[in-house]
Amino acid sequence: MSNSSSITQFLLLAFADTRELQLLHFWLFVGIYLAALLGNGLIITAIACDQHLHTPMYFFLLNLSLLDLGSISTILPKSMANSLWDTRAISYMGCAAQLFLFVFLMSAEFHLLTIMAYDRYIAICKPLHYGTLLGSRACVHMAAAAWASGFLYALLHTASTFSLPFCKGNAVDQFFCEIPKILKLSCSNAYLKEVGLIVVSAYLFFTCFVFTVLSYVQIFRAVLRIHSEQGRHKAFSTCLPHLAVVSLFISTASFACLKPLSMSSPSLDLVVSVLYSVVPPAVNPLIYSMRNKDLKDALWKLFRYRLFQQQ
Repeated sequence: MSNSSSITQFLLLAFADTRELQLLHFWLFVGIYLAALLGNGLIITAIACDQHLHTPMYFFLLNLSLLDLGSISTILPKSMANSLWDTRAISYMGCAAQLFLFVFLMSAEFHLLTIMAYDRYIAICKPLHYGTLLGSRACVHMAAAAWASGFLYALLHTASTFSLPFCKGNAVDQFFCEIPKILKLSCSNAYLKEVGLIVVSAYLFFTCFVFTVLSYVQIFRAVLRIHSEQGRHKAFSTCLPHLAVVSLFISTASFACLKPLSMSSPSLDLVVSVLYSVVPPAVNPLIYSMRNKDLKDALWKLFRYRLFQQQ
């Protein structure tokens, strides 16, 4: 019987067995990773450089892009390296660090998306109070609260998970270190403490979800009361990208957590994990830039400035 003191590394699940498919997986993830780096990097640069985008909405969007960059950088490089070098190994400490960082960044992102729903609620339902309720200090405090809550959440989960004895080997049925797959390696009944922590966390996340839904109910009621079609279009254009990002994040994560056991299989688990951990960070910049004229104008000014500077 092995336990956590005797395990020095874990074995991650490979995407493919043949060398050709491993290289295909490597190049596919390289493309996704570069798209995420480029999209989120452009958003961060545009918001940081353009004074017109120094508003609460874009301040929270900058934080969202930072979290997306961090979360995808936590899992993809290791997976790409394993495919390239035909290995499955990740060190014990590397697995703990990967789990901590991923949970930290993903939970902070969910809390930030809740704050962004509140920002849209104030902007549309209480526009006269927007400057007072969402001043620069309040925005910094809310963003810091999202990061801090994610850090505390990840610290508790990581400490709880890796304090368990692992008696069922070291093969993780996932391409990165994920809490449910790590718990499967623990001794029977030893994981109940972590399960209790997950239940409490699920309640907190459900509370954030309900707050977001109620915010959008009020937002849509306020928008429908706007008489001018142009005003409704402008209000919807600022809300729909955030609503699309929230829907993508919640739907993929909920399916990963709540899918029936009868549907569980290594191949399906891989696909679902990619949908909630890899796709959103790569797609979010596209969602936000497609309908956002201010952001597109800022990016265009940035490109023109760089082009003229080179000439």
